[in-house]
Amino acid sequence: MLRLHYIPGTAAMAPHAALAEVGADYALVLVEEDDRGQRPSAYLSLNPWGQVPTLQDGDLVLTEAVAIMLHIADRFPEAGLGAPVGTRARSELYRWLSYLSYAVQTTYMHWFYPERFTTDPDGAEAIRDRASATLRRHIDWIDGELATRPWVVDGSLTGADLFLFMLTRWGRFQEPPAWDSPNLRTHFDRVLQRPGVQRMLTEQGLE
Repeated sequence: MLRLHYIPGTAAMAPHAALAEVGADYALVLVEEDDRGQRPSAYLSLNPWGQVPTLQDGDLVLTEAVAIMLHIADRFPEAGLGAPVGTRARSELYRWLSYLSYAVQTTYMHWFYPERFTTDPDGAEAIRDRASATLRRHIDWIDGELATRPWVVDGSLTGADLFLFMLTRWGRFQEPPAWDSPNLRTHFDRVLQRPGVQRMLTEQGLE
């Protein structure tokens, strides 16, 4: 059985949805914090950075959401969450997952937690403002890309769609919300109907 260590609403959403979508036999392990915001030492022994998600697959301990997404796609190839290795679609999958993680998710981190990226207490708001403007550029570009196709890669659902769904939900706090962009909203609603996504939302207790 695979074990996914998670916190609801975090970057564990996409790997969790992927596990549910492929029909994997998995267990969820909630990572809880103490009164000082510290995560358990047992979890830190798996992931020294204390971040989520972390996946245990036998004796393999895998961190980083994108790595976990690709592992799940390769572990359950019949489910089709990853295009075949060596194809153009597979290369596009790498590109999109890298972009969504490195560029978009990182910018969200600057928006949600600007104080982590400066030693100047008065500088946090400027970091958030810049992140907000950058997120708008990303959202507009992705919305344009989705104008001509229902899925991010190769005409069918992949892990990139699950990752984008997660980020679009994070963007509900933007002004305007990310899902107000028409093509992004259509994509969000389409992914929302997937049984794996519905199961993930239920198991994480998310709206």
